[in-house]
Amino acid sequence: MTIDWLVPYHAYPNLPRRWRIFNSMIVAAVGSCSKVWAEWFNSVQIYNQEVLFEAIENRPKDCCLMTISNHSSCIDDPLMWGKLKWKHAFDRKLMRWQLGARDVCFNSHFFSLCFSAGQIMPVVRGDGVYQWSMDFILNRLNMGEWLHLFPEGKINEDRKFIRLKWGVGRLIADCNIQHIVLPVWHVGLDNILPNRSPYIPLIGKKATILIGEPVNFNNLLTMLRDKKSTPMEIRKAVTDKLQVEFSALKQKAETLHYGKEQKRGS
Repeated sequence: MTIDWLVPYHAYPNLPRRWRIFNSMIVAAVGSCSKVWAEWFNSVQIYNQEVLFEAIENRPKDCCLMTISNHSSCIDDPLMWGKLKWKHAFDRKLMRWQLGARDVCFNSHFFSLCFSAGQIMPVVRGDGVYQWSMDFILNRLNMGEWLHLFPEGKINEDRKFIRLKWGVGRLIADCNIQHIVLPVWHVGLDNILPNRSPYIPLIGKKATILIGEPVNFNNLLTMLRDKKSTPMEIRKAVTDKLQVEFSALKQKAETLHYGKEQKRGS
């Protein structure tokens, strides 16, 4: 059984006061728990975080933020945001939006309620880049908000190369305002929550998060539009460029996490 998002999304952001309060409570509770688990019970090191903090706090109102990362564990989000500042964790207006698999995150009324309040939208894998949740998220971007994506489209348990989904290309290409696109690569979060039963978060583990530099797509998009490229060609080209950035960031993050000698011998 799957359940749609439990919010009257057509009315957003003019939502009922009780829902705004519940939204704030969920964001604060999850953010606080993630911060405690990342900083007190485990050793999660983040590099280049100043770039992320600057984008969250000081980007212009007519500029949105997209963070895009690999996906290794069910705990990637929210645990990777446990390294944000406390003021980020408690402010729903600063917190990210995200897409979550409808068959996983919205398979019961309780899960649907919690994920909806946690600013996660249901996406149906296989329904393409123009489904309603993608349109809603694009609208949030055009309002200058923050979106985080896992463009691999699933948990990559064996850490092998996965071609990124073109939905990320559509969102970047169709966004109507200035945007900051930050690639992120993390290593070790699947040690904190292993991808096997009983799926209980562990303590005393090490993880590394590397925030990349902003990726500029303006020149690429201008060139493609001048060539009268089709929307599909534009989505593919944008996604391909992001894939290259991902590969380079992955190598840097693994070197930071494992060390040069171990990485060379692995």
